[in-house]
Amino acid sequence: MISFFGWFFELQKKNHQLFFGWIPFSFGDLMYILLGIFIVHSLILCCKKKSRSKAILKLLFVLNIFYFIYQICWGMLYFQTPIIKKLSSQKEPEINKAKKLALRYLEKCKSTRQSVQEDKNGIFIITDLNAVQTEILQQQAQLPKYISDKEAPQINAFKPSLFKNVMNFTGILGYYNPFTAEAQYNSGLPHTFIPFTCAHESSHQLGFAREQEANFVGYLIGVRSGNSDLRYSTEYFTLKSLLRFISEQDPEFVKSILRQYSPAMQRDRRYERSFIFRHQGWLDDFFGFTNNLFLKSNQQEGAVTYSYFIDLLLNYEK
Repeated sequence: MISFFGWFFELQKKNHQLFFGWIPFSFGDLMYILLGIFIVHSLILCCKKKSRSKAILKLLFVLNIFYFIYQICWGMLYFQTPIIKKLSSQKEPEINKAKKLALRYLEKCKSTRQSVQEDKNGIFIITDLNAVQTEILQQQAQLPKYISDKEAPQINAFKPSLFKNVMNFTGILGYYNPFTAEAQYNSGLPHTFIPFTCAHESSHQLGFAREQEANFVGYLIGVRSGNSDLRYSTEYFTLKSLLRFISEQDPEFVKSILRQYSPAMQRDRRYERSFIFRHQGWLDDFFGFTNNLFLKSNQQEGAVTYSYFIDLLLNYEK
């Protein structure tokens, strides 16, 4: 059955993206807004004795339809064969190999950072996001066949989320909409986040459901790209992920790496940290908690765990 749903996703994903991709705004977000209004209206009717039973039935009917579509179009993909089984796996990521890779990606980031543009404050900015997204689609077709044999439809269905002002306070960088096959990203983020976020969400469009596998496929898409904006964002994400993993066992090594950031990278890091600090609050905690539950309910490690991505990365680099 899992193979069947994987085959079905491959069969329908191009048409799914074509059907909604041409719309200039996020149709999926509009659908969520209308669904939210319907749920609130139904709950209000549930409080009225005369219309209670009819409202409950209607609400359950609509929610079940949405859940059914979600499972058919997306949910079963969480049970696909993990990518790690396609690589020469080790039991758990090795800290010394992670350190060596962190040093390598530090140098890569320093080099690539010199070829990108800055704003008047010396912060990295994307000069042409459409070119980044086009490059992501082209790189999808260049993925190693032993990792991905999925078809790359080459359809631009990237959409800036309508909820970006709320997303700034939730810690959510982007999301894939399984009902419309749109790759949503928060356009209000620091630009260091945006290219890799688009690559990550495009990996979901290809059919990689697990979050850390989408990170890994996003890494494969961006790390050899000829587009400097995409490559820098990918290398910087990879370096930060390695440092988060290493910090659990050797925080002093991480501090030494941070001190070796180039002045430009340090400016980018300060801006990221300032952005995150300005938008911390109860919404961030709430969405972190609910996202963690969602991931664990779909056979994943949880929102704050990077070990699977690091495991994939180290095995691939090996």
